[in-house]
Amino acid sequence: MRAFRLSRTFVGLLLLLAAVFFFSFLPTTKEVVAATDQETHATARNAYNDKVSAMYNFRYGKERPFLPSNITTDNGQFIDPKDFPTAQYCGHCHQAAHQQWRESAHSNANRVPWYLKNVNLLNDEKGIEFSRHCEGCHDPIATVSGALTQGGPKKRPYDQDGVTCSVCHSVQKVDLRGTGSYVLGVPAVLVDESGNPLHRFVTDAEILQHLDRHSAAVMKPFYRTSEFCAVCHKAALPHELNDYKWQRAMTPYDEWQNSSFAKQSPLPFYKKDSISTCETCHMPREAYNGRDPGAKNGMLASHRWLGANSLIPAYYGFDEQARRIKEFLTADVFNIDIFGIEDNRAPDKLIAPLGSTNFTISPGEKVTVSVVIQNKGAAHSHVPEQRDMYESWVDFSVKDASGKILGESGALQASGDLDPSAHSFTNRLINKNSKLNELHQVWDNRVVAYNNTVQSGRSQLVRYAFTVPNHPGRLTITAIIRYRRFDQRFIDFAMKPHYVQPIIDMVSTTRILTIGNNSPTAPSKSENPEWMRWNNYGIGLLDAQQYAASLHAFEQVAHLRPDYADAYTNIAIANIQWEKYDDALPSLQKSLTLDPNNARALYYLALVQRNKGQLENAIASLQKVAQQFPQSRDAHRELGFSYYQQHRYDAARAEYETVQSIDPDDLAAHYNLAILYRRLGLKDQARVQSAYFADQKDDPLASTYALDYLRLHGEVAQESVPWHVHDLDAHGSTGTQPAITADMLPSQQQP
Repeated sequence: MRAFRLSRTFVGLLLLLAAVFFFSFLPTTKEVVAATDQETHATARNAYNDKVSAMYNFRYGKERPFLPSNITTDNGQFIDPKDFPTAQYCGHCHQAAHQQWRESAHSNANRVPWYLKNVNLLNDEKGIEFSRHCEGCHDPIATVSGALTQGGPKKRPYDQDGVTCSVCHSVQKVDLRGTGSYVLGVPAVLVDESGNPLHRFVTDAEILQHLDRHSAAVMKPFYRTSEFCAVCHKAALPHELNDYKWQRAMTPYDEWQNSSFAKQSPLPFYKKDSISTCETCHMPREAYNGRDPGAKNGMLASHRWLGANSLIPAYYGFDEQARRIKEFLTADVFNIDIFGIEDNRAPDKLIAPLGSTNFTISPGEKVTVSVVIQNKGAAHSHVPEQRDMYESWVDFSVKDASGKILGESGALQASGDLDPSAHSFTNRLINKNSKLNELHQVWDNRVVAYNNTVQSGRSQLVRYAFTVPNHPGRLTITAIIRYRRFDQRFIDFAMKPHYVQPIIDMVSTTRILTIGNNSPTAPSKSENPEWMRWNNYGIGLLDAQQYAASLHAFEQVAHLRPDYADAYTNIAIANIQWEKYDDALPSLQKSLTLDPNNARALYYLALVQRNKGQLENAIASLQKVAQQFPQSRDAHRELGFSYYQQHRYDAARAEYETVQSIDPDDLAAHYNLAILYRRLGLKDQARVQSAYFADQKDDPLASTYALDYLRLHGEVAQESVPWHVHDLDAHGSTGTQPAITADMLPSQQQP
């Protein structure tokens, strides 16, 4: 019996081996292998993409599913929102960064009620697919998941995370068009031994065992550059949004790139010792003693992104964020200088700088005070970004010895609205009905009536007139730059009537005037040296198109600092703006004698040389500038035009293509490349550039909308005129605003 059993077992083994041998040679047999992580994920992603595509509104075609935003994904397909790890998941280890992020504008980008009210206004007026323009930056997960379509999910838990950790840390590529111009990949918190991203769930323990592979998955060198921030902090209003034409919406990146902070342009009035990027100011490394693995050498990069969003911490009760934002906004962003006084009976006589000279003011005298505001601490304009509904302004007051206000410009009214004739750092967006887009309906915008923002490193001059009281005594004049997140009209719409926001006084200055004789006073700690006070005054005059007065101010700088090369360059700039090219040349030569390789002086010298027909000399000067500042769009643009004048079309083409690499939407580059490509026989490329130019150039008819609006609103019309006075005597009186005439309109501004 036992032998039989052994034999049967042996036979069974033989049959099994024969079967294995036989089936291994069958041509239709395939070895069964478990799918890789990449294959499993690709299959799931394809299935998700097909599901969304079946119901998605491809308004602009299947090849451009996310317009009007410029956002796209690594392969153009939708990404399942479940593929994005939550901020809470990241916060398991990065506790400090998570807590900071939770209080930031990024975290709350798509849940604050004022944003939702505005974007829902767009949805109601045009359709949810148009909101992709906003959400590509405010809610990237909703955008790339295909949720922004008719019938899309109403409950989206990821909205509460806004711009979350796994969004920024899965960006694969960026460009400088803005409006969400980045490529988003499927997030991964770890890569395998070969560097391939792992899409399966990864435990904290795995990450801690392979921190190098975690870093490879979530960090890229360009994350530390300003170009990374530019993808959202630069934006346009394309014709896909407004059914009109391309319009620039905001340019914080370009403003930084042209500022002294970036050190990429020779043209700023002041120089910095070192380069500052967006991250330098908004993600500084701070001392940290906790256990967040992101800390290096006891320092952690701040994830608060401190800026000007003072309403989020007030609304949610983020006390630490509120305190830090106030510190940020009051930390030497501005210098404000009550610079000089003019007697209206002798307007050519300027008493300045106040505090350094004797002067007399008489009872009953009408005087005009010049206030100079210098943007010295921001690498972009104030107010930046969507300035049509943000609100910052000058509150200027005159008080007598008892503290009684004799006159004020910039007070808040009982309704919470700002005095409409106050000097505010804003613009006015006007629609085709010549009305103000006061609820931030950027999709209806046709023209900007005016723009009073102060660019980085520049100064603005604001003038106030009042009559000195007839009784002796002292006067206290005070100028304050105030800021709140939104104007009252917008916040009342977004929240509730008379909603109160925090107001931050960013900087203030006061001077005491004696009715009678005034002696010099000691300068305050915050006061600029005298030469700089004149320099800032000259810059303000230059931007106000007061070229003769600007020239005089810069001559005072040269007198006080004869070794300061830029003083002579500034004199030349005033003359060039005045189209007095011959008068500019000696000043530029003096500047270059003091500093032979001064790129700023060489740039303006080139403009003079070209005006005199000295093209070769102009090109040589511009080449020196471009060598020192290879990212200077101005140097390359002027070089391109100079080569074009010499019919050196290949050289001109190269320069304008360089300009486009710095700013893809440079209008002069579009125009000139359209011509150059055509002359070089590149007709297809010429047509592309010509189409860009046609879409992006100003609409010559749109200015009529602004003019109609300004004619009806005398209380704000003077702000569109570069040289005007706020009359405190007439303030608040009926019918005191002057009639708007043709010579006051923006298109007719005269020096």
